[in-house]
Amino acid sequence: MDLAYTDALGVRRQVSRPVRAAVLASMASADQAHVALDPVRVVRPGGHLPAVGELTLEDGTRLGAVRQLPRDLPLGYHRLLLEAGEQVLIAAPRRCYLPDDLRTWAWATQLYATRSRRSWGIGDLADLRSLASWADALGAGALVVNPLGAPNPGPTVEGSPYYPSTRRFADPLLLAIDEVPGADRVAESLRPLAAAGHDLNRSRLIDRDRALQIKMSALEAIWSSGAAESGAPARRLAAFRAEQGEALRQWSTFVVLSERFGTGWHSWPEPYRDPASPAVARAAAERADRVAFHEWVQWLIDEQLAAAAAAGPFLIADLPVGFDRDGFDAWTWQGSLALGMSVGAPPDPFTTQGQEWGLPPFIPRRLRQEGYRPIIETLHAVLRHAGGLRIDHVLGLFRLWWVPRGAPAASGVYVRSATDELLAILALESQRASAVVIGEDLGVVEAGVRQTLRARNILSTRLMYFERRKPSTYPRGVMAALTTHDLPTVAGVWSGADLADQASAGVTPNLRGDAAIRARMLHATGLGRDATASDVIVAACGALARSEAALVVTSLEDAGRVEERPNLPGTTARQRPNWSLALPAPLEELQRDPFVQRLAQALRR
Repeated sequence: MDLAYTDALGVRRQVSRPVRAAVLASMASADQAHVALDPVRVVRPGGHLPAVGELTLEDGTRLGAVRQLPRDLPLGYHRLLLEAGEQVLIAAPRRCYLPDDLRTWAWATQLYATRSRRSWGIGDLADLRSLASWADALGAGALVVNPLGAPNPGPTVEGSPYYPSTRRFADPLLLAIDEVPGADRVAESLRPLAAAGHDLNRSRLIDRDRALQIKMSALEAIWSSGAAESGAPARRLAAFRAEQGEALRQWSTFVVLSERFGTGWHSWPEPYRDPASPAVARAAAERADRVAFHEWVQWLIDEQLAAAAAAGPFLIADLPVGFDRDGFDAWTWQGSLALGMSVGAPPDPFTTQGQEWGLPPFIPRRLRQEGYRPIIETLHAVLRHAGGLRIDHVLGLFRLWWVPRGAPAASGVYVRSATDELLAILALESQRASAVVIGEDLGVVEAGVRQTLRARNILSTRLMYFERRKPSTYPRGVMAALTTHDLPTVAGVWSGADLADQASAGVTPNLRGDAAIRARMLHATGLGRDATASDVIVAACGALARSEAALVVTSLEDAGRVEERPNLPGTTARQRPNWSLALPAPLEELQRDPFVQRLAQALRR
């Protein structure tokens, strides 16, 4: 824990004693756990160990008593048994995966907003497959997709993809029902459900609650028909269950308990708050068919996501910084979390009050005692069908802003992690998955962080909105873009619609911010003040494409010249429909839009 920090304006600030006391109290369970042996060590082949120990490789091979590691030690997570206990040895490459010749462009999509005419009210994995195939035909090399983690189970669906119940299992709303094996068996009963789903497309406002109700009714009808009980689908389902193991069963049990007791495990009867309790095991056994149903739903998502990943350029998954304190991942790993704390960010020029995201942080010491199992499992899941990974708030691998729950966002403190160990795990999983890693390194960035990311082959993020230099000066090791989901679209800035949107939501319009964006965009493109939004978007993307950036990303909102940004930070659903606005036109129309073709041509350069 840092007792002081330097803020975005360069001012040195001291952390108050009450905040320090609250953070220390939240770590008490980890501090009281006496550990005689450092639980984790990053090692290199041929390295010396502090004492003789019994070495077992990740694949189960036993090498017996060793004092020096083999020079041909394979990469992986190995275990060293010493007199004082067991130690996890992380044998990792020095850098993440990054092809020398990577230089390409990508669409960035909020999948829920990317509907086609066949969608049931919300963009789905069949739409992602169609988008991937189209992007491939246009010459894109990648496709950046918003986080796909499942929200907390319940009839009222959380809209933000950055507030998941779990980062390991996916949202049932992603499913394209008409492509589920066995849907043809119950085609007649699905017809009115499909019509109801298509009716939801009439409104730009996405109704997740209704869409989930319709899709779950359809899935239950298909499941009841016995479609998953025979043939090739049944064999693939069995293989998926075996591969996912206890984690899948635990997730499905969590959903069943949520159906019984309501959303949020903190409000459940006490015996069910512990995932290892006999009460939870009995509940799973009593509702075995329902548990199996939810396992089947996850298998369906996995199959459709695999098909989308195979249809075009590689997918870049998005990893949220955390998860809902009332959700599955928090239920599973509650002993490793500071549940009385929330992750956030200190004040900066764009968010002068700071940010508090409602996500509980891992206690660094406890995470090490777990051998980083939660982090490793999460990376395995997110990279399962991805060729890239965008890490939201990558600064959290170095230090994370903790805010006591209920306190103002500015009343926080930086808590540090074992950065070298986290970066070693990230490099190992990146190389295993052949996945490019991108760090969202915006905000208050500590000195030396970007140099460390660069040394580890983690692409930095450059936004034209924030850069004073022209794209021709950008270094190679970056992902370059115009904006992000939390910032105004180009069309919104140029028309003034974003300022009006802020005012309508009760936020003081950031006049200086929009003026600065306009000035920087015109400077970067060389256009005059009379340039249209369309002209600016094409010229800006063309300038990025001519830069040395390894990856250039353009959002479908800018491709569609949408005026509303996906999310306005600091507002609630009562103020504004964040994460709930579909693109104004279906995917089929976007694919035929001459402006989009013109934009893609600029990006191909």
